[in-house]
Amino acid sequence: MIEEAKLEGLGPTSHRFVSQRLALNFVDWGNSDAPLLVLVHGGRDHARNWDWVARRLRHKWHIICPDLRGHGDSAWSPDGSYAMGYYVADLAQLIHQTSDGPICMVGHSLGGAITLRYAGVYPDKVRKLAAMEGLGISPLDHRSTQPVGELWRDWIDERRALSARMARRYATIAEACARMQQENKHLSAEQALHLTVHGVSRNEDGSYSWKFDNYVRSGLPGGVTDDELHELWHTIDCPVWLVHGADSFARHPGEDGRAAFFKQASVTSYEGAGHWMHHDRFESFVTDLEAFLDA
Repeated sequence: MIEEAKLEGLGPTSHRFVSQRLALNFVDWGNSDAPLLVLVHGGRDHARNWDWVARRLRHKWHIICPDLRGHGDSAWSPDGSYAMGYYVADLAQLIHQTSDGPICMVGHSLGGAITLRYAGVYPDKVRKLAAMEGLGISPLDHRSTQPVGELWRDWIDERRALSARMARRYATIAEACARMQQENKHLSAEQALHLTVHGVSRNEDGSYSWKFDNYVRSGLPGGVTDDELHELWHTIDCPVWLVHGADSFARHPGEDGRAAFFKQASVTSYEGAGHWMHHDRFESFVTDLEAFLDA
């Protein structure tokens, strides 16, 4: 048997699965006899953004982290299909092939929205769920009242513009890393470099570009209504931990009323943390996550 000390230094292994004709990637941190914990990243991110959390929890959990379609080392959708339903179906396929459930899940941002919808559709398959700023637009924020025809015209114009958008190229890893630090000023130099190295691919001319497909910026216009979404949240039977960064753009879900739509919800807001609280306040977050999962 491999010694624990040696395991600690090993990273995850990459695996492929097929969902809706796309070859998608996930990383597996081993310990397959332990309970399954699925960590789902946010938009324009990748599975390796969970490495610090996974290393801390890998000895108690079997951790897998998918690259969402169009992200990381997963395939891009040929027709740019990145509506929420596709993401949820991909997650359902991965879990179907990996576990009989119930499982525990953590989702950040877009990943939080995906895991919440999965738990609402399959409440019997989820035992614990931590959703990190994955609730979407707060009821206190302005919502579009555009006529539906106008919404669809804007969406078509957006797609047409994306078809002409070229992936930005960075001459060096250091240049891409500087862009990463602009996005989240809470990151340490080590964190930013790690996220950048796993988040870029090298172009034929030697430059670097982000791995995600630019079409992930565009979802379908419309979708479920607020009432339908709240009804879905209320079907979730497991404990839900709603995580918030006090310095983030997102609103506190305990203060704007959204936490009340869940049967069992607790809320934690981290001072000194932005949208990526698992990076910005790692020690506090991972300690609280362990307590939530073990309770």
